[in-house]
Amino acid sequence: MSVTTALYRKYRPQTFAEVKDQDHIVTVLEGAIRKGEIPHAILFSGTRGTGKTTLARLFAKAIGTSDIDLYEIDAASNRGIDDVRELKEAVHTLPYESEHKVYIIDEVHMLTKEAFNALLKTLEEPPQHVVFILATTEEEKLLDTILSRCQVFRMHAPSREVLATTVTEVAKKEGFSLSPDAADLIAIAADGSFRDALGVMQKVIMASGDRIGSADEVAAIIGAPRTETMLQLVAALHEKNREAALTAVMAAVTSGVDMKLFSRLLLEHIRAVMLLRNLPAKERDILGAFGTETQNRLREYAAGTSPLNSRVLLRFLQAAELVARSPIPQAPLEIAIIDVTE
Repeated sequence: MSVTTALYRKYRPQTFAEVKDQDHIVTVLEGAIRKGEIPHAILFSGTRGTGKTTLARLFAKAIGTSDIDLYEIDAASNRGIDDVRELKEAVHTLPYESEHKVYIIDEVHMLTKEAFNALLKTLEEPPQHVVFILATTEEEKLLDTILSRCQVFRMHAPSREVLATTVTEVAKKEGFSLSPDAADLIAIAADGSFRDALGVMQKVIMASGDRIGSADEVAAIIGAPRTETMLQLVAALHEKNREAALTAVMAAVTSGVDMKLFSRLLLEHIRAVMLLRNLPAKERDILGAFGTETQNRLREYAAGTSPLNSRVLLRFLQAAELVARSPIPQAPLEIAIIDVTE
């Protein structure tokens, strides 16, 4: 039995043209390469799975750096002063066969204070043949003196629509057909991460055999609620029916639904009603990712005097933040339901 290649590795962009949703960065990098103005230090900042390391590798490749002159360092496990001192010594040796040696330092915010100070000295006076590419998910933890010595590029988290399109394309390449509702579920579960989207897609493919089933079948695989369960909850909130709303949450828990994903889906539904009421001209964009039955229901709520408004959305946003940290994940949602149905 062979080991299956992870989809996110299999479909990782091989050229700048294949990079999605980061045109604002790719345009600048390609311009710098054309002009021969290679920055000595670059920082890619963004949430997980947005393609920071991929862009770093593509840039190194684009400036002609061979694998032997490309060094990748994980700052989470090489974070001390001794590790950076070794790096400071190594940068002064010439490349083996390329014009530049490129050092990619991932999760650079994990370095210790002493290591940061040592790195700063290297960034202040880097050898001409060295390019540093730093990547971080927590830019706010970096020293201003580090940031000021780098060309800083902030990655866009891919939208729900971009992720849905991506997994649909990958499914097709793998020989499967994916319904729009199922693709949207996977996109929501990915939470703004290309890598997570393809990870979820792989899980669905592995569990699906020869064909990928309906959105509800995909929901069962990834821990999302059935469409019916979510519609029951939204209807109960619309009617301010506390008992029915709490029962819907209990049903989701009993069926093994991931409460973090459940709360995210609930937010999407409430937000859609709020936006429909206040931005009716954009109905197609607002409802595009939902199935027909859900679209009709949300349209109906928005047309009336539904209590699904900005105040309710804010209350469930607060609850969603607590779900991941709560020892009883459903409790923040239950409390929010009681609050908004008083």
